[in-house]
Amino acid sequence: MDREPEDLQFLGIAGIVGEAFKILRSFAKLLGALTLTLILPLCFAILGHHLVSKYLLNEIHLNETFYQAGTPAGKRTMKELTWEWTQLFAFLAAYEVFVFAFSLLCTAAVVYTVASIYTGKEISYGRVLSIVPRVWKRLMVTFLWFFSIGFAYYVAFVSVFVLLIITVRLNDLNSALFIFGLILITAVFFCGYVYITMVWHLACVISVLEDKYGLGALRKSKDLIKGNRITAPLLDILYLIFAGIIGWFFGYAVLHGHRHGVGSAGRGAYGTVLVGLLCFVHLMGLLTQSVFYFVCKSYHHESIDKSSLSDHLEVYLGDYEPLKSSNIQLEDLHASV
Repeated sequence: MDREPEDLQFLGIAGIVGEAFKILRSFAKLLGALTLTLILPLCFAILGHHLVSKYLLNEIHLNETFYQAGTPAGKRTMKELTWEWTQLFAFLAAYEVFVFAFSLLCTAAVVYTVASIYTGKEISYGRVLSIVPRVWKRLMVTFLWFFSIGFAYYVAFVSVFVLLIITVRLNDLNSALFIFGLILITAVFFCGYVYITMVWHLACVISVLEDKYGLGALRKSKDLIKGNRITAPLLDILYLIFAGIIGWFFGYAVLHGHRHGVGSAGRGAYGTVLVGLLCFVHLMGLLTQSVFYFVCKSYHHESIDKSSLSDHLEVYLGDYEPLKSSNIQLEDLHASV
């Protein structure tokens, strides 16, 4: 980023995406290597797990179709069904853990890279990978807080939904009023969920670039977003739109391609292209998150001291500890002269 810190506050959606493209063009080799190492496995798992899940569900459906209770064959089928359901749940659990881990790793690597570029620090592929495990721990704490808040929010939504159903039945209200109430509650829930998600995304950047993480990072993120409450959700929605289109087309051309006349070679080609596109979208999403952090800092006129940020980044390497101004007294300086 070649802009002055005070100029970043004027960047809108197009400006933020433009800055992300500039970073991608200028450091294509490094970001490409990080993409192949971290983002590609993540995107391959996100799209590819549908194929495995579909295969296991088809096997389960086939056995359920021919299941006959009370017969020797039925007992064998029941054992097979139990084993297939176990395989499915084990696979989905492993998938969630894998996606969770690699999502945090990708975030740590890209955010650290953008911050290093901003401060003018020497950056390399090996250097980035060496700090990822240390930053990952801070991101995990932030995610757990986000998950707890999101879960509580979801429980509140379900409670209100159940309360709406009970109210409609007890008061014999018409279905039109129920549908209106359901749409209103869903809309409020969606807006709230988008807000919580965008706070978490910025909190991930804060967890890497500042001393705060966990609940402290979420609070700082909430404060930084003020004044950019249109830009923040639009960035998230843009990412979700592009990722959603890729996911839909993967389902159409790869997962159910045989229904639409797509052969095995075509499905493989489509799958390869779509995984590559999802990698690009995910990388751009992380780059725009990082740039958006600096935009928010500039908007609130918070100092973006490149020297202090550089010192903070050095701490992750484990061989440097920045001096704090409180540790250096003027009297000590005079005494040493």
